Amino acid sequence: MRICVFLSAAELPERYAGPARDFGERLGRAGHTLVWGGSDVGLMKVLADGVERAGGRLCGVSVDFLRASCRKGVDEMVIAADLAERKRLLVDKADAVVIMVGGTGTLDEATEILELKKHGRTDKPVVLLNTAGFYDGLTEQFRRMEAEGFLPRPLAELMYIVQEPAAALAYLEGTSGARA
Repeated sequence: MRICVFLSAAELPERYAGPARDFGERLGRAGHTLVWGGSDVGLMKVLADGVERAGGRLCGVSVDFLRASCRKGVDEMVIAADLAERKRLLVDKADAVVIMVGGTGTLDEATEILELKKHGRTDKPVVLLNTAGFYDGLTEQFRRMEAEGFLPRPLAELMYIVQEPAAALAYLEGTSGARA
């Protein structure tokens, strides 16, 4: 399975780096391919290191202005002209999406995939990995959107929310929408 992960390229404490490493190692051991922003810094590096160390494959999708931070020696690296093309390529190259901790770029990518699902433009499984409660406020907001009628589909149809890397991978491997 080709699993796209949206996450930060920032250097962050172990409470975030540990789960990124764990998820990467789980992906690699299971023989999956990581589709990610292609960066060799911060959490993106930690995740990719875990995948590679455990025998998985790496497919990076970066953007021209971030070319200098791209990871070398990956199985596949695509350089998009701009961020919009990068988001499209990340999703197109994946069978499923996992949203991990991140800043505005990660939030932008997350809302894009949720909009695509909301409008029936994709049926790819989406998992929100709420490491250390990072997305507690956002999940509360999503639940409010659902309760007050702002989501035309149930939140559970748009994404699956988990706290641990093992639960994220187990869900993806158990979904019929994810292609091997």
